[in-house]
Amino acid sequence: MRYYLLLFTALFIFSCGKEKVIQLPEISHSDISEINDVSAAYLFYDETKKDSVELNRKNLISTTNWLVNVDKRLTLKQAIPHIQFLQEKKKNSSHKNKDAKNYYTCNDTSKKKLGFIEFTNVIYREDELTPKQNFYDQYICITAFSSDSLNLSFTTTKTNTFNMFHKKNLLKGIKSNLINNGSAIVYLILDKNLKFQDYISLKAQISNLNTKQIQIDNNEFIY
Repeated sequence: MRYYLLLFTALFIFSCGKEKVIQLPEISHSDISEINDVSAAYLFYDETKKDSVELNRKNLISTTNWLVNVDKRLTLKQAIPHIQFLQEKKKNSSHKNKDAKNYYTCNDTSKKKLGFIEFTNVIYREDELTPKQNFYDQYICITAFSSDSLNLSFTTTKTNTFNMFHKKNLLKGIKSNLINNGSAIVYLILDKNLKFQDYISLKAQISNLNTKQIQIDNNEFIY
């Protein structure tokens, strides 16, 4: 089945016999706008109940690409446990398709239709908050704790510097601090109270960094 729709500010889903609404996160550009052979899960936000979140996963088929529709008003604290549950469910399924992937659904405002961000290999970690140095010349920790400001730690064997950046200057800040002709690995360290909209905005930005010189690590740290 092809999942390819025009832009909507929200998805209207029938769940438990009544209509529910998901406000999808918005991004300015997505490289992925069409996916075949899909099934979908939904994470609902209920503004009338504090910390309320509901997962609808009834129609998921393990051998398909999974589209996870998360309401942008949810926090990571609310959403991530359910996302981890879905990851484990697919991983442990007796029916597998090695080519099937997982995606977050977004509104691509530049194309005025749905866009998708892959998270198949992302590992959400709460057990440790200190990334380990490896063969890269340096590693860059992006600590996201608000909708606008990001704290970047540029670390090498010789230096450890911290800089505050507005989210609009993220890519420029990273590139300007990169060692000349060196390589770096980027880690995300995320405040559990961050809204899902801000998380997806950050994911969309750093997707442009994946090059031979810069690698985005699959581990994402929640604190």
